[in-house]
Amino acid sequence: FFFSLVMPVTRKNKRKVAKKPAAGETSLFVSTPKSSGIGRSLPPQRDLTRFVRWPKYVRLQRQKRVLLQRLKVPPSVNQFRRTLDKNTATQLFKLLDKHAPETKAEKKNRLLAAAKAKADGAKAEETQKPNTVKYGIKHITALIEQKKATLVLIAHDVDPLEIVIWLPALCRKMGVPYAIVKGKARLGQVVHKKTATALAFTTVNKDDRAEFSKVVDTIKTNFLDRYDELRRQWGGGRMGAKSNARRLKREKAIAQETLPGGAQ
Repeated sequence: FFFSLVMPVTRKNKRKVAKKPAAGETSLFVSTPKSSGIGRSLPPQRDLTRFVRWPKYVRLQRQKRVLLQRLKVPPSVNQFRRTLDKNTATQLFKLLDKHAPETKAEKKNRLLAAAKAKADGAKAEETQKPNTVKYGIKHITALIEQKKATLVLIAHDVDPLEIVIWLPALCRKMGVPYAIVKGKARLGQVVHKKTATALAFTTVNKDDRAEFSKVVDTIKTNFLDRYDELRRQWGGGRMGAKSNARRLKREKAIAQETLPGGAQ
């Protein structure tokens, strides 16, 4: 009786074993295990994103993006993060395309046609100056100072930012509506350049005046009328998940009047 209490009880193995096919029979499901040895099957695909050594330019742009989130950004710089909403931007770029300046090919054809007419002795047709958007930071600055610009569009991703950082303040001083839009490549595409820091409307086609006035009213509400509010709003200061977790833990400990070490 004593030994029966002390000695371990042996359990029978109840594991089911698949029956082997009898001699002469063939199984429908043939087992073909994969082997990842040399010269055999390829190993399964794994997500190696975390282990990739990314090129230096990729690492730098990622570090820059994180730094811009962490550091506190002054209001004059932070205003360039608040861009025009998508719907208004779509309407605006449709208007820009209608008022785009002529391409080099179009200019060449126009001048050739005028020269040919002059050579034939025909009187040159007097055409009105087309209503096109203006570009070039010096030209736009002069138009704002002379109050000839009716709407100024500034790219949000100009580098260095010092080229356009003062432009919203000048627009506000001269009472010219302005908007910050995405981005310099898109503005450049309108005027047939790689990039453009800013564009300006001076005059608009007669057919588009009603639509243009609606867009200007929307832009005034979002930018010019809110200038005093925007110039007080700091940006950045967003910490990562670990820092936020540590801060919450510290705040919780202070709320419970408990030190982080655990002492009451």
